[in-house]
Amino acid sequence: MTEIPELLGSGLLLLLLFFVGYIGSKMRIPTIIVFILLGIVLGGWLTDNHLLHFAGEIGIVLLFFMLGMEFPIKQLMTVAKKVLGAGILDFFLSFAVTVLIVFTLGMDLLSAFIVGAVVYATSSSITAKLLENSKKIERPESSFMLGLLIFEDLLAPLLVAVLVGLTTGQALTVSSIILLLVKVILLVAGAIVLARGIFVKLGDLFRQKLNGDGMILFVTGLALAYGGLALYLNLSEVLGAFLAGIMLAEVRRTHELEQMVIRSRDLLMPLFFLYFGTTIDLSEGIPMIGLLLTVLMWSIVAKVIVGVIGGKWYGLSKLVALRAGLSLTQRGEFSIIVASLATTSLKAFSSMFILASTFIGIILFQYAPIISKKVYGKESAKDRMEVTH
Repeated sequence: MTEIPELLGSGLLLLLLFFVGYIGSKMRIPTIIVFILLGIVLGGWLTDNHLLHFAGEIGIVLLFFMLGMEFPIKQLMTVAKKVLGAGILDFFLSFAVTVLIVFTLGMDLLSAFIVGAVVYATSSSITAKLLENSKKIERPESSFMLGLLIFEDLLAPLLVAVLVGLTTGQALTVSSIILLLVKVILLVAGAIVLARGIFVKLGDLFRQKLNGDGMILFVTGLALAYGGLALYLNLSEVLGAFLAGIMLAEVRRTHELEQMVIRSRDLLMPLFFLYFGTTIDLSEGIPMIGLLLTVLMWSIVAKVIVGVIGGKWYGLSKLVALRAGLSLTQRGEFSIIVASLATTSLKAFSSMFILASTFIGIILFQYAPIISKKVYGKESAKDRMEVTH
């Protein structure tokens, strides 16, 4: 049988992604989930496809590059300070306690770390989209939720970088952990030095050359090069890409620069989720169902606690804080990146958690106002006021 030319196959695949994504949007299912499910269905045909993997990797690099571009260094520090207490509580409950639970129930320490990292971060893209679509972005809890998501976005790339280092197959020793942390510190320090020493002075040059034909080459090249440098150091490419975005944020031309990258990101990012789906093997069923249900229930409880306690620290009322906690339970892009580091059975376990937590999270997000009212009564005028600091 004659093989389908790669050009034809690529075109058909992109058309399939479009139609499946369109159907998913009509059913109000996040495209991340739709593309993963499609990958599971097409796994037999697309498994170990290097071109698909590489294109998807570029897409996820551009995603976190653009995320980094949203935050100049001073703004990052301001946001982190505002939600510091809630952010630390979130990390402790969602990551550290999850690791302890999973390890106590029989997993080895590295696998427990991977599951903890999968459970840790709320999906920024899904949550932001839900806030936008439901017209809840003006609610008082939205600033708290977005601040917490930013805190997670700052910490999660570091967590992924550490896990990448731990999963390279080298023996885990005190010296190897110290070396790994030194690499992370050097990569972050290098980005800060370049940002404050060079890029902050290039605002005028970027303004003059912004519409030049070659600027897209520089911007994309910076994202891929710093992401690739992170990989060379056995760290995560998403950390390098995020730091590259922070560097470029210092030129203060964020909106125009984002417009250069966004089309490439939107074209390639679905391929990452599709490829991830092709690597999930469910031929032997869903592994460790009891542990999966335990982790799933704890993940929801942990985020609700973060919302209730962290929201109070932030200045929200009890009702609004509960509403925030119920709206933070869905997992997404970071969890998928971490899950891709796992072995076959653990990847299947993590994937089922991500799919289940996303669907449950969307439902809880929609019913959060109703549940909060049943617990605390009718929303008062004070509850509707914006929090001031």
